[in-house]
Amino acid sequence: MIPTFFLGIETSCDETAAAVFTDEPAVLANVVASQTDLHARFGGVVPEVAARAHLQRLLPVIDEALRQANVRLDQIAGVAVHHTPGLVGALLVGVSAAKMLAVALDVPLLGVNHVHGHLYACRLAAGRDIFPCVGLVVSGGHTMLFHCRDAVTFERLGGTLDDAAGEAFDKVATLLGLGFPGGPAVEREAAAGDPKAVRLPRPFLHEDRLDFSFSGLKTAVLYALAGQNEPRPAPPPPGKRRADLAASFQEAVVDVLTAKCRQAIRRTGLNRLAVGGGVAANRRLRDALERMAHEEGAELFIPPMGLCTDNAAMAAAAVERWRRGDRSPPDLDAVPTLV
Repeated sequence: MIPTFFLGIETSCDETAAAVFTDEPAVLANVVASQTDLHARFGGVVPEVAARAHLQRLLPVIDEALRQANVRLDQIAGVAVHHTPGLVGALLVGVSAAKMLAVALDVPLLGVNHVHGHLYACRLAAGRDIFPCVGLVVSGGHTMLFHCRDAVTFERLGGTLDDAAGEAFDKVATLLGLGFPGGPAVEREAAAGDPKAVRLPRPFLHEDRLDFSFSGLKTAVLYALAGQNEPRPAPPPPGKRRADLAASFQEAVVDVLTAKCRQAIRRTGLNRLAVGGGVAANRRLRDALERMAHEEGAELFIPPMGLCTDNAAMAAAAVERWRRGDRSPPDLDAVPTLV
C-alpha cells in the first residue's frame, strides 16, 4: 500500500520545526532549528525575536525535512500546523506558511492543538494506540491534566492556576544564576544536591482538586535564598547551597506532578498515563512517574527526549482528524490562548 505523506509545521514558541509523516502514522523526518542561543542572553523567550527567527528559518527547515524524508513537495497530501496555543506572532508565521502551501498544493489544511500534540507524541513513540488514558502536559507554558477519551477527544481535568512548571524552572534557574533554558540547568545542578535540604511548599498536594500552583514555590525559593527583605538577591555562588536549593525545588515539583497524576488515575479509573511536554524530559520526574505507575498498576507512556520538547512530528495528531474527514477552514487563524 502506498503511504499518504503529510507535512507538519511547528512555530508556537522558540523552536522552528518541520516534519514529514505518513498516515500510519510514521515519522519520516523531524527537523528542529533551536533558538536557544538567541534568547539565552535575555534569560527567556522574546516574542519578537522568536517570530523574526521563524521567518528566516522556516522554509529551509521545511526543505531539510523533505530532503531527509526523500519526499517531494508535490507528494504531500496534507499540511498540518500547530495553530494554538502559543506566542501569537510566532504562530502566525507557521499558520501563514501552512495556508500558503495548502492552497498552492491544493491539499487539506489541518490545524492542530499544540498541547494535544504533546500527548500524541506518546502515541507516536509507542507505535500503537494508547487511548483512552490520563494525559499530563507539563511544559514551559502549560501544566494540565486531561482525560483523553480517544486520540482527538480530550476533557480537561485540571491545570495550573498561575505559573506552569517549566516557567517555574526557568525563574528558579535565574534566581540561582544557572542560565537559560532553566529546566536542564536546574536538573544538572540538582544532581549534586540534597532534595531534602530545604523545606519547600507543595501546593495542593493533599487536596482532591487536580490543579497546580507553582508561583508560591518559586517565591519560597527566593525567600530561602535571601529572606523576605531582599527583593533582588544576588545568585548564590557554585557549591552545596546552590545545589541543595536546586534539588529541593526540583523535588517539590516532581512530588506535586506525581501526586496529581496518581489522583487522576484513581479518579478516572484509567490504567494508562501519557506524559508530554518539555519538562517530561526531566529524568527525576520520569523516574518518579515510573514508580508511581507501577504502584498503581498503570502503563506509563513518555516520549524520548526529542519528542518531549517542541517539534513538528507531534503535529501527526492531524492524521486522526484527517481519517475522520475533518479539515480546517482556509481562514484558520493563530490563537494564542488554549482552545
